[in-house]
Amino acid sequence: MFGDIARFLLNTIFTLFGAALLLRAWLQVVRLPPYNPVSNAVLQATNWLVLPLRHILPSTRRIDWASVVATLITAIIYVVLMIVLTGADPLTLVPTMLIVAVLTAIKWALNLIIWMTILMALLSWLNPRSPAMPILYQLTAPFLNPLRRVLPKFGGIDLSPILLFVIVQVLQMVVTRAAVQLTYFVI
Repeated sequence: MFGDIARFLLNTIFTLFGAALLLRAWLQVVRLPPYNPVSNAVLQATNWLVLPLRHILPSTRRIDWASVVATLITAIIYVVLMIVLTGADPLTLVPTMLIVAVLTAIKWALNLIIWMTILMALLSWLNPRSPAMPILYQLTAPFLNPLRRVLPKFGGIDLSPILLFVIVQVLQMVVTRAAVQLTYFVI
């Protein structure tokens, strides 16, 4: 029972922090202004890890390499802790561990896409004039706009978030299966 609780807590903490790091990188890609509340909260939560890395890894064009590397470091630490909780020696699994860490970061990114899409869809129905809507629209537009071009609106209803949700869920299944086949625990 203790192991299950520890895995749950580690998964929750690391997934939230990993998603914040990925969101920080994504904010730079979509050029979201840093003075809005979402950007400000993400920057404050991740500055302690990203800013020291930025001295070594500067941003190029629109890619925040410090945030990307911080995400990978976080994923590696998470995978090592999960391996330790299973009772295995992480040093014997180093090559596998690195691949699983990359898969974990990809899973965090897919989770982030799902949650942003769900939040945007809910707010568009409940409170379309919410101050968060322009931010969510800007963050999800690169994923939803290609789907909107392919999928027509049915009676004024935008079904692209549902299609994106299905696509991302399938990708998550593939990533999770790959990680499980490499290890004996679920990321």
